Amino acid sequence: MASVVVSFSPVEDAEALWGACQGWGTDEKAIISILGHRNAAQRREIRQAYHHLYHEDLLNLLQSELSGDFEKAVYLWILDPADRDAVLVNAALKKPSVDYRAIIEISCIPSAEELLEVRRAYRIRYKRSMEEDVASHTIGDVRKLLVALVSSYRYEGDEVDLQLAESEAGILRDAIKDKALNHEEVIRILTTRSKLQLRATFNSFKDENGTSITKGMHNAKHEGFPSAVRAVVRCINNHKKYYEKVLRNAIEKFGTDEDVITRVIATRAEKDMKEIKDLYYKRNSVTLDQALMKETSGDYKAFVLALLGNQD
Repeated sequence: MASVVVSFSPVEDAEALWGACQGWGTDEKAIISILGHRNAAQRREIRQAYHHLYHEDLLNLLQSELSGDFEKAVYLWILDPADRDAVLVNAALKKPSVDYRAIIEISCIPSAEELLEVRRAYRIRYKRSMEEDVASHTIGDVRKLLVALVSSYRYEGDEVDLQLAESEAGILRDAIKDKALNHEEVIRILTTRSKLQLRATFNSFKDENGTSITKGMHNAKHEGFPSAVRAVVRCINNHKKYYEKVLRNAIEKFGTDEDVITRVIATRAEKDMKEIKDLYYKRNSVTLDQALMKETSGDYKAFVLALLGNQD
């Protein structure tokens, strides 16, 4: 989503970033003008060039010079995507109340191969498996669901069994009716079926019941396991609509939730942020950029707006 420089020199960028952090004050504008307009491959080259020139990780420099939400956003943006997701999962687990939505996003939205790369990156960075950390930080039905999700390797072909979709839509309908979303069959269906198969199941549910499955779960509790199940369904069914709502809630919350905003923008800016921004405008009659201009400030605001495609 960010405007990207096609022709660039990683060495020149590395030297410019080093220079921006010398002297009495840090040149945050220079940092934003460089990192806010480089894609993942370019950022990786800059980091490699910096290490070759100065024999330290660029991340160490930036963490020592920046602070607050701006530092967090820059840090996540520089990381390779799989490593970034591993860091986000670990951060979600360390919160006083585990942020299961972040874990659900990272386990449900990427492809099977991408999730496998996240698990590898997690093991390399933390010397533990992502599965064991998720299991050790959660309990009960939420643990069963999250461990199954992060361990999954879904089929990604085009085959869809419509008869199976109808049958499993019936299982989900009965579980919702009986207020038994924690049934092992519900967890099995949501954590093992391909995304296309699950969308067919959700469509069958709507055809048979005259309402979407998420609206069917509307009377379920808003927190804990039922909320986690709804998040799984929404991430798989239409993750762009899911992210629009996540951003809306983070911006409208009393005391803007910059951590959530950073997570969404850092992970989607180079993927489907344009579509998410379009959905945001349709839903809120104001652009995402305008909302962030109003609710964020300083270097953090300038950086996230750059990632959204705004020119410096």
